[in-house]
Amino acid sequence: MNRPVAILIGAALILAFATMALVVIPGFQVHNLETTGYLEDYTQQELRGRQVYINQGCIYCHSQQPRSFGQTPADMTKGWGRASTPADYVYDKPHLLGTMRTGPDLLNVGARLPSQAWHLTHLFQPRAIFEWSLMPAYPFLFELKQQPAADDLVVKLPSQFKPAGHQVVAKQSALDLVAYLQSLDRTYPVADKEHYLRDQGFDGQLETEQSQEVKNESGEG
Repeated sequence: MNRPVAILIGAALILAFATMALVVIPGFQVHNLETTGYLEDYTQQELRGRQVYINQGCIYCHSQQPRSFGQTPADMTKGWGRASTPADYVYDKPHLLGTMRTGPDLLNVGARLPSQAWHLTHLFQPRAIFEWSLMPAYPFLFELKQQPAADDLVVKLPSQFKPAGHQVVAKQSALDLVAYLQSLDRTYPVADKEHYLRDQGFDGQLETEQSQEVKNESGEG
């Protein structure tokens, strides 16, 4: 009779401990977090584009969380930017961290690729830029017109991808999505207190080893 009760109590204690360690304490650390002076809130167009990003499932193939060298050397060598910190997501509700990287990390894609024309071409037909690309095309974010209006934004395409007798024009949803992608720029510097709020990976071990090497070289160790 007592065994089930003990198991239930043990399970409840484990759940309470996990909740405290993984939810309550981290939440307390960041609940009053303020943005740096570099990051601005999203515009209405960028928020609409963010919703397009969510609706089209971009989060299933792209992350928005560059990692530090101590976590993996790969992110730094690919030029995806510094490791992200909690303050980078102050205006993201919900955050779009992602867990898969079928495509590259996009937290700083606005800094790496600021061209609106590039993104529109890439969205309409990724193979027009990278012939090896696995990314699906999004032709439904565009329309074909024989005679575009003066205020239409015509997408630039290589000749082999141009529809015969028509020009490709970006719909508002495509323009909004590109505006959101252009807004993704977290390349500004961060304070030490923000740096230490994120997962450190092996960074702490690396810093200790580097510090010890310096001491050894100076004869202090």
